[in-house]
Amino acid sequence: MNPHVVPPPITPGRVLLDWSLDPVTAAVVVAAGVGYLVGVRRLARREVRWPTARTACFATGLLVVVAATQSGLARYDTVLISAHAGQHLLLGMVAPLLLALGAPITLALQATERPVQRRLARALHHPVVRFVGHPVVAWLAYVAVMVGLWFSPSYELSLRNDVAHQWTHLVLLGTGYAFCWAVAGLDGGARQSIHPVRLLLVLLTVPVHAVVGLALMGSSTVLAGDWYEELGRTWGASALGDQHTAGGLLWAAGDLVTLALGGIVMLSWMRHEDRAARRLDRLGAVGAET
Repeated sequence: MNPHVVPPPITPGRVLLDWSLDPVTAAVVVAAGVGYLVGVRRLARREVRWPTARTACFATGLLVVVAATQSGLARYDTVLISAHAGQHLLLGMVAPLLLALGAPITLALQATERPVQRRLARALHHPVVRFVGHPVVAWLAYVAVMVGLWFSPSYELSLRNDVAHQWTHLVLLGTGYAFCWAVAGLDGGARQSIHPVRLLLVLLTVPVHAVVGLALMGSSTVLAGDWYEELGRTWGASALGDQHTAGGLLWAAGDLVTLALGGIVMLSWMRHEDRAARRLDRLGAVGAET
């Protein structure tokens, strides 16, 4: 973006209606959506029912990616720190959670032909994938990216360089998805760590969001201050005031998404315990009969 070209003042209407095409992102989203629907149709032809809720979650996740990168919000992500924070939340937390709930890997394992299934299974059990998909490793990567993208030179680089900006989006989405996939444990290939560990990792992200948010809210120095000074925006809050707003957004909204993920892990835990109790009851009944 030319640092001397500033869009008009941000309004809800401009955020909702001022869309622009990002060809690369659009192509990836369309390919992912088509591939998912093809898998669902293949299962339907085999008379295998794929949960509608999973399809809805995956489709909504793709729509969130589109909204974050191509709606009016994307027009202001290099102009307002708060818009940048909103985009980070959508790409790094909201979309990854929804995409993980769509269980695309399970769908691929069920809908593809046997040779493809074997290759997918081998890939999922590759040591590198197993390492990256470990909940603790995924959590560490997620936290490192969350902190590093705000408090390192990569933040200003992403404002000044379009390629770095696109890579930032990819890294946010990738690490966010890996974390949600590993911790939720609902999709094929996810490493099944015990539920207390997964829940603890989710809860440990709450103070991280608080630290990042408070650091932005309490700072008297503007991140990438040279960039925003060169930009010369004359409307809205000051860059420092907008940074404080961004910190509050990251703290509050980040914790809300984290609590939603924690609720999913808790529900999975309760269902696991319920299934284990039913198995014990059946074993007890068999033992009584013998």
